[in-house]
Amino acid sequence: MVAEEGVAALTLDRVGARAPASRSQLYHYFADKDALVLAIVEETCDAVLGAQTELFAQLDSWEGIARWFQALVELQRQRHARGGCPIGSLAGQLAERDPQARAAIADGLDRWESHLRKGLIRMRRGGELTSDADPSALATATMAMLQGGLLLTQVRRDPEQLRTALDAAWELLRAARARHDGPATGSGPEGAHAEDS
Repeated sequence: MVAEEGVAALTLDRVGARAPASRSQLYHYFADKDALVLAIVEETCDAVLGAQTELFAQLDSWEGIARWFQALVELQRQRHARGGCPIGSLAGQLAERDPQARAAIADGLDRWESHLRKGLIRMRRGGELTSDADPSALATATMAMLQGGLLLTQVRRDPEQLRTALDAAWELLRAARARHDGPATGSGPEGAHAEDS
């Protein structure tokens, strides 16, 4: 219901009619609409991150990052560029009106970002990144490009918007690559960077 009509249209009565569940049953689990919205935010974050679990495990290599980027673009192609980022959509509706929901969304985005940050930390330790590379800053910048790319993809109905954003993220990450590792073996979202050095 939130995905189709937004948080503003959500009421416990409408949820109960659609579930179906009685109002008393809903109030048994959720004290009010705010509690229900918070549960939706938490479930949405878990679902978005859970769908990427296998890819997250590979974010400590250039090949793994490239596969993650490619999978994100392919998902938007499959969805015909509709829906955008479920977490980002909730942020747009709730960040300025519901402090608890905003904090839960921030936590979800941080959990998402942390997978790349941890992978980049491992890459720096393994000599794949320069010693002065900042994994936290690189991960935050990548997430900003990812979210911006998803927003543009949604409003322009064009998955190429996300591909372009992730190509820029790839270039940013590759700029921090340690130079002793020779020619790149990974590639960006479209394999455009397989020959860079």
